[in-house]
Amino acid sequence: MSDFAPLEYGEIEPSRRPSLAEALVPVAAVVLALGIGSGYLGLAPHGPLLWAIAFTGLFARYRLGYDWDGVYDAAASGLRMGLQAILILFVIYGLIATWTSAGTIPGLMYYGLGLLSPTVFLPVAAVLAAVVAFAVGSSWTTVGTLGVAFLGIGEGLGVPAPMTAGAIVSGAYAGDKQSPLSDTTNLAAAVTDTDLYEHITAMRLGTLVAFGLSVLAYAALGVVAVTGAGADVAAISDPLAATYALGPLVFLPLLVTFGLAIAGYPALPALVAGVFAGALTTTVAQGASFTRAWEVFLNGTAPETGSEVVNGLLATGGIAGSAWTIAVVVAALSLGGLLERTGILATLAHHLAAAIRSPSSLVAGTGVAAMATNAFSAQQYMSIVVPGMSLRSLYDEYDLETTDLSRAVEAAGTPSGPLFPWHAGAVYMAGVLGFATSWTFVPYYFFGFLSPLALFVMAYTGHGVSQSSARADATAPADD
Repeated sequence: MSDFAPLEYGEIEPSRRPSLAEALVPVAAVVLALGIGSGYLGLAPHGPLLWAIAFTGLFARYRLGYDWDGVYDAAASGLRMGLQAILILFVIYGLIATWTSAGTIPGLMYYGLGLLSPTVFLPVAAVLAAVVAFAVGSSWTTVGTLGVAFLGIGEGLGVPAPMTAGAIVSGAYAGDKQSPLSDTTNLAAAVTDTDLYEHITAMRLGTLVAFGLSVLAYAALGVVAVTGAGADVAAISDPLAATYALGPLVFLPLLVTFGLAIAGYPALPALVAGVFAGALTTTVAQGASFTRAWEVFLNGTAPETGSEVVNGLLATGGIAGSAWTIAVVVAALSLGGLLERTGILATLAHHLAAAIRSPSSLVAGTGVAAMATNAFSAQQYMSIVVPGMSLRSLYDEYDLETTDLSRAVEAAGTPSGPLFPWHAGAVYMAGVLGFATSWTFVPYYFFGFLSPLALFVMAYTGHGVSQSSARADATAPADD
């Protein structure tokens, strides 16, 4: 969990405090850079992010009065906040490679192909991903491990890869949001001074509605859009069985990683333990040398199974293959640090707070702020912390419970990250699942749309908003 404390509006030095118009200038520059660079020109996000960083740094230096050391420190603050995400990225790429060489991922694919059918695969994948994410408290761990195997199973069943990815990511985020082990769930409760289990209870209805509708949509896709016409289960399962020893031992890395996570260990040490278990299993179960097992960790796998399809599914890059993804995350986090430490995000949050006129608009506005912070900071921690701390006093003024605030920041903040392709979560999910950008599977990432929508509908109807009856008719705080 991050202990990051955002810069609040009142803490900004008056001579450097941007006006609303000034705060909107770098925000517009970010939108234009990413829209033109990635959207229109089709560039990878690295260049457009650098354009946005350069403009924001120059704006901070020559308009807001920061010296170059201040600009550098602002960018570095984003990297410090996201260091855990960067380390997890390194480890997960190595873990996927070692689990592939160990036979763990091939084993999951082999047995999954024998148990599932094309029609039921999508809803089952979503539900299983949710169960695992709930148990381990990490959407990233779930997608980077079981998600990779599910993608291979879907390929064997003739299910389009973007649909499979959407179902996996939907389930992973839904389970993560309800898990008491999740770092974002704990962070949302801590930032808003809410009891953890009261926060989880407050999120339950919206999460169940959003995820339930998502599962129904995947079930409908399975019936209407997934024909299984391209499926050739034997063409994948036979090469797997011929290339790997697929006995019970190959699932040792899975048991070690998820066992430690369920026991309460943080994601990073649990994943590192999974890497060691994968390397051990590679030597014991698959007969590889000790040296070869750790070469795989660095350089990835290039299996020769006799099937080009299976070779492509099981080809991995190891930690050396994480460079493209990590470069995007580093750039995005640097940009987020610049926008936060120069007071731009705090200024936007301050003016949003001034525009609030009712309890419903406060809850909905909190959700919008969480999504906007996600878009401009590229980090899900900021999407919880910035609006959670900036708008907290308004919830007291409107006599709302802290659970209303904690629910709003997490329901809209945590699952909306993959909607923005430069976001750390989006880059991670796309990278480990083998897509160039999250926009490839976003049309099927139903939970990412439905979770904020459920929040906004509940805010509009007043359902679940815990304002006391004494203040129920108030539309604004009383004037002093």
